Amino acid sequence: MPVAKKATRRRRSKLTRAQIAELFGRLRELNPKPTTELEYSTPFELLVAVVLSAQATDVGVNKATRKLFPVANTPQAIAKLGVEKLKRYISTIGLFNAKAANVIALSEQLLAEHDGQVPRTREALEALPGVGRKTANVVLNTAFGEPTMAVDTHIFRVANRTGLAPGKDVREVEDNLVHVVPAEFLHDAHHWLILHGRYTCIARKPRCPACPIRDLCRYPHKTVDDDV
Repeated sequence: MPVAKKATRRRRSKLTRAQIAELFGRLRELNPKPTTELEYSTPFELLVAVVLSAQATDVGVNKATRKLFPVANTPQAIAKLGVEKLKRYISTIGLFNAKAANVIALSEQLLAEHDGQVPRTREALEALPGVGRKTANVVLNTAFGEPTMAVDTHIFRVANRTGLAPGKDVREVEDNLVHVVPAEFLHDAHHWLILHGRYTCIARKPRCPACPIRDLCRYPHKTVDDDV
């Protein structure tokens, strides 16, 4: 008997296509050119900043890299610093010991395998120490303009609360978002959603009265005041 094909998970949204287009249209109107809040000037600086940002705030990472990047902002310079000296610059960031080791190792790997350049493929990025799918997606999207979707806790929360792209884990939400977000919005959707989750659809008590997409949102427990 032929082997039955494994059923693919149905990508779904609780919003209609028109509502999704309206949602992103409003976010675009409020912020036409969104970008990361991490400070960087080259793909390598972005890569390092994103690796450092795991379980840390962008504000905290920026404080550290403002001191680090004027001293070392290339794979060659970072590798030359070594782990112990790098730790001095990033010691205010959570998990700095492991992150320092990863940043040195990825710098050395870039020099050995990529001529010191940040690769532009997911496979090559994810092969670097300390770089997972989310980090690769951020670099591909923000540094190279690829329409990828990096799902963090903010985007996971927004996608599920609003009904835009519900999913039980970050990968399911990522796949659902890539499927339902209209092509014209896909490049910037990551930034709009993360900023919305960071400042409006916050974890403890979402600021629903100030939300520009409140009428579209399917969250059943909307707040009625801004007293947070």
